[in-house]
This record gives sequence, C-alpha cells and structure tokens, in this order.
Amino acid sequence: MARGIARAVSLGGRATAGWCSYRRVTVAVCLGNLVAALLVLRSLTAPASFAPTAPSRGEVVQYTEEQIRRVQESIRIRREAEPVELVRAVKKLWKIFAREKKRRKELPLVLKQKVSYDIVRRLHDLGDNGSLTEQREVVESWRVEKLKDIKVASTWNQTNMDPSIEETKMLKQALEFNWRTLMEDIGLWIPEEVTHTIHDDKPENEPEEEEIVAGPPLSPQCNAELHTDYDGAAVRWGLTHHKESAADCCQACLDQAKSAKPGELKCNIWVYCPSEFGCYSPDKYEHKHQECWLKQADHPKLNFKDKYSESYRGAHPTAPVVVPWMSGVTSA
Repeated sequence: MARGIARAVSLGGRATAGWCSYRRVTVAVCLGNLVAALLVLRSLTAPASFAPTAPSRGEVVQYTEEQIRRVQESIRIRREAEPVELVRAVKKLWKIFAREKKRRKELPLVLKQKVSYDIVRRLHDLGDNGSLTEQREVVESWRVEKLKDIKVASTWNQTNMDPSIEETKMLKQALEFNWRTLMEDIGLWIPEEVTHTIHDDKPENEPEEEEIVAGPPLSPQCNAELHTDYDGAAVRWGLTHHKESAADCCQACLDQAKSAKPGELKCNIWVYCPSEFGCYSPDKYEHKHQECWLKQADHPKLNFKDKYSESYRGAHPTAPVVVPWMSGVTSA
C-alpha cells in the first residue's frame, strides 16, 4: 500500500514537473499579455456609452427663447465691434499698393548705375562749396533734361544712355512717377535745408531786464559794470585770490588801497568772475569761478565790454559771445 502511494506521488510529481516547463510557462505568459492588450485596445477604440451623441441630420433641435436671445445678442455685439471703416480703408490701401506695384517695374542694375554716374558727375561739377538748394536744383535739372531727351528722341539709340525701348519706358515711368523711390534705390539723399530765424518779439521801448548778481549789494564806490573787463597792472593775482562775491572783491580793492604802503600800487580796479563755469581770457591760464583780480591804472582802459566782436571770435574760436567778467573802477 505504501509502495503504491509513493509510486503515485512520484508519478504525479513528474507529471507536474513536465507540464510546468519553462517553454510552456513562457507561452502562457505571452498569451495572457496578448489577451490583455486586445482588451485595452478594444476599450480605447470603442465609443463611450456616456458620450453625448450629435443629433442626426433629420433631427430638429429645440432651443429656448433665452438661448435664442443670447445668440442674437452675441451676433449684434460682434457686428457692432467690427471696424468697418478701418477694413474699408485697409482694402482701399491694398488696392492702391497693388496698382502701384503693378505699374512700377524694377529698373535693371546697369541702368541704375548709369543714372547714378550721371547725377554724381553733375554734382561733382557743382563743387564742394555748393549749398543744399543748389544740389537739389542740379539734380532736378538733370531729371527734367533726361525726361525731355526721352520724349524728344524718336528712338533711344539717339540718346546718351542707349538702353532698349522697354528700359526707356521704365526709366520714363521712374523719372515721372517714382522719382523719390529711384533716388532711394541709387542711394541719393539730399537733406532739407533748415533756415533758422531768430525772432525778437520784445517791444522797442521796453527796458532791459536787470541781471541779478549773487551776494550782498555792491557799494556805490564800486561802480560795478556787468560783462566788462578792465585792463591794468596787477596788484593781486586772481588765480590765487578768490572771493565769495563781487561785493567782497570790490571791498578787498578798497581795503588794499587804504592799507597800501608808500611806493606800493594802490588798487583802483577790481575784476571778478561771477560765472560758475569760469571766465574766458585769451591768456594760457584757466580762470575759475570767484577769481578776484585787483588792478591799478592811472587811466583805466577797457579790455572788453558787453560782447566779443565777430572778428575777435574768428581769431579766438573758444571765445564766448558775451564777456563773462564783471568789474569796476573805484571812486576815491
């Protein structure tokens, strides 16, 4: 009995081991994967049962009055928001551009070069000193002459440039209607001449505005004169002698004259630089703000007054228009 059971068990184990071979397990797994893939593919391609179906061709859809009102309202708003005038203007411009493009033909490069050489030759004959107005007149006269040649000549072979008849028509069209475009194509640009005119709207009898001098008021003894530079022998060099104001500079001159020892020069001229940007002088030094020059002269003479002359500014390009200094001859 025990032998039979053991034999049966051994036979069952062999059968199980034979059925569960590596090859059979692999085939079973592949079949399972294939079935699963087919099921997934079917679920993806099959239409969902809950998806809304579109109405058939013969089916009539019923809309509520509220839905119809909203649709009509949206159509009305969309039409009102439409830029009708702008659309019309754009369409009109497109027609003009299309007509202009159709009428305009590109000149051959060789012909453009010939036109450019002719104009450059005319401008070269004018010289470098010609004004912008004269340059424009030269170019315009060339254009008029060339149009006259084209119209008068029976064939283009009688003219200077000798292109074909088709090129003649194209050049005539460009000179008459597309002249500015042709100038741009050949790289010719002559700027507009700007005339600057200064208008003096001030009434004749209106007094000049009095300039304000920084600092305390000056003493009557100072005899201050704006935009004035007096000459004289230097009593105190302004390069190393600075004062806060013109009044202080004048007072320094008065004080020096009182305290001068016998035989020393007594100051009777003061010259002050009130400009924060410094003051011009034809010498080699850089004259800065608040320089105070003390001078002496028995017969004071002016170096400069009010404005530098045009001839002086022509010889001294760095000179400003208005004399920046202020000075005065003190009274005893």
